[in-house]
Amino acid sequence: MALAIRDVHEHELDAVLAINNAAGRSILSLDKAQLRYFFEHADYFRVAEIDGHLAGFLIALREGSDYASANYRWFCEHYPQFVYIDRIVIASTYHRHGLGRIFYCDVNSFAEVRVPLLACEVFLEPRDDVVVLFHGTYGFQEVGQQRTTPESRQVSLLAKELPSYAYVRDTYLEHGGLPELPWLAGRQLSPAHPVQPRRLAGERHQ
Repeated sequence: MALAIRDVHEHELDAVLAINNAAGRSILSLDKAQLRYFFEHADYFRVAEIDGHLAGFLIALREGSDYASANYRWFCEHYPQFVYIDRIVIASTYHRHGLGRIFYCDVNSFAEVRVPLLACEVFLEPRDDVVVLFHGTYGFQEVGQQRTTPESRQVSLLAKELPSYAYVRDTYLEHGGLPELPWLAGRQLSPAHPVQPRRLAGERHQ
């Protein structure tokens, strides 16, 4: 099995939309305009490809976006810096392949060199103990709950502190920016969050 976690390509958006909207009640549905918004504004939008087939995706945004999600806005009101996981969806054919943990490791690596906090939420109605336990074992803690409308489902708002960020901030971000390395680069860097790469000592332009 050949697995790659990589940036999404524009021509794959229809396939991503199909995976999202086939996920059932656990994932909010999207239309093409909403997915296009993510493609143009998300700080992190990556897919899992297995043997040439899309197996899932994860979308995350930093603070400061105009994204209208009530749960995203809650984190904006409570934390100055974070990466917010809006959704992770794995196609049913590829469940139980460990892709959830692989994605979370990847987005954690993306976030910890940029912000001190990784955030998300899970539905509590209906409660899915597998999802709750997954986030708990990955280091997330509940920081709040909310129901955005009388008709909406209760959610648990979760956050995970990223202790590596303090070192990165003190060593790099406050002294010229991140090294110019491919694994540090984001796919879609919004104007509000430009990464300011610097060259490593002794490195020259080719």
